[in-house]
Amino acid sequence: MENKKYLLAIDQSTSGTKALLFDEGGNIAHRYDKPHKQITNNRGWVEHNPEEIYDNLIECVKQVVHEAEVNKESIVGIGLSNQRETAVVWDKFSGRSRYNAIVWQCNRGEAICKEIADQGQAESIQSRTGLPLSPYFSAAKISWVLRYLETNEESIEELCAGTMDSYLIYRLTKGKVFKTDYSNASRTQLFNILDLKWDEEIASLFKINPAILPEVCNSNASYGETDLEGYLDRPIPIHAVLGDSHGALFGQGCLEKGMVKATYGTGSSIMMNIGEKPIFSKKGIVTSLAWKIGDKPEYVLEGNINYTGAVLKWVTEDLKLISSPKESETCAFAANEADKTYLVPAFTGLGAPYWNSEATAQISGMTRITGKNEVVKAALESIAYQIADIIYLMKEEAQIDIQELRVDGGPTRNQYLMQFQSNILDLKIQVPKWEELSAIGVAYMAGTELGLYDKNAIFNNIERTQFTSYFNTAERKEKYLGWQQAVQSVLIRAKNN
Repeated sequence: MENKKYLLAIDQSTSGTKALLFDEGGNIAHRYDKPHKQITNNRGWVEHNPEEIYDNLIECVKQVVHEAEVNKESIVGIGLSNQRETAVVWDKFSGRSRYNAIVWQCNRGEAICKEIADQGQAESIQSRTGLPLSPYFSAAKISWVLRYLETNEESIEELCAGTMDSYLIYRLTKGKVFKTDYSNASRTQLFNILDLKWDEEIASLFKINPAILPEVCNSNASYGETDLEGYLDRPIPIHAVLGDSHGALFGQGCLEKGMVKATYGTGSSIMMNIGEKPIFSKKGIVTSLAWKIGDKPEYVLEGNINYTGAVLKWVTEDLKLISSPKESETCAFAANEADKTYLVPAFTGLGAPYWNSEATAQISGMTRITGKNEVVKAALESIAYQIADIIYLMKEEAQIDIQELRVDGGPTRNQYLMQFQSNILDLKIQVPKWEELSAIGVAYMAGTELGLYDKNAIFNNIERTQFTSYFNTAERKEKYLGWQQAVQSVLIRAKNN
């Protein structure tokens, strides 16, 4: 019988759920993934079935343990990372959802935000939450579901509402624990990041009773125990919860002021650790809590992009230009370097720093030399350009000279994308050998709390590949100016429509 100990990390993301086992050295011993259905309609609304996600979580855990051939008794605890802003409303007694989860990509709360903006409250909300009034965040999504339930004469007296982490914790603990952490709370647009509590006035603007929201706890706190629906012979503690982007920031070891990471997922989150004092931007990037450990909250500047990895999915599944996203690398390297095609992927509006939900996508600059390879290259480059928009602003707003960008997520395996990202930013790009940084973050945080890892040593475990720029200044400026002009064209069209 083995005596090794393992930490279980659950990463519940937009596209699916991952269960990973980490050994005593902080290495990934095994991983198991399962996707869930993306529920969309002709209005562009996006939903997930929370029951499907919870069932998938349990199945992923069972499968990862089975395939890794480890003793269930050797698992000492759980860390949980989750897709952020996605909102769930569920029954307090049964724990079952009363409506599908409204996904962060979904802008159905637009009219609710407009109602509040018409009351002159947008600036006040941003000054307290750090977030611009937008249907992107959880508040408008929860508000929409509550209004829907009222319209359908459903009782809303015994409801719980929150982000995916609080729903999963509630289910895992059989309703005993109703909590969220500071990172997730700070992304709801209901949490005062200065007073560090739910803002009752803002909640009332969204017609949400704060009593249905979870208790906010330190990111490394105890979130109860679970036996994973009887799969384990004894319950184990859940000892770290972080929104997925915050998990990646922690997993990247960006623990000091001025360190920056970018997560390349379905969308992207770019975060800069700004320390213990918030900086409020007036140029389209937001202020959130990185996490709270002990009595010290730490803040981040963050830019969120709706379509990064999802652009490659569009090129693959809708345009059918390539058979898989991995093929984009070969196409981009084969493309004509002289081609000046730009793709602005505003399929559901533009996120940071523009925050224009009316914007629509555009391909521009095509000539007779533009073909499949050039369009795929433009799709890849659109990811790097959008991230560059955020990095340049962060550098300006924080007045910090950025030395490097630490990156994670599936698209970081694309050599063309990583080299172009370095070229357009003139920064060192650090790519870790593992792409599961959200899971690594919560695993290392939980493992540290449970005495499995040494926080001062565990981050040295991550090996990185480095990309450095070879563009000259003139080439960099010319390409980036072309991108800015393409974006402005999209914004002007949105305004005129």
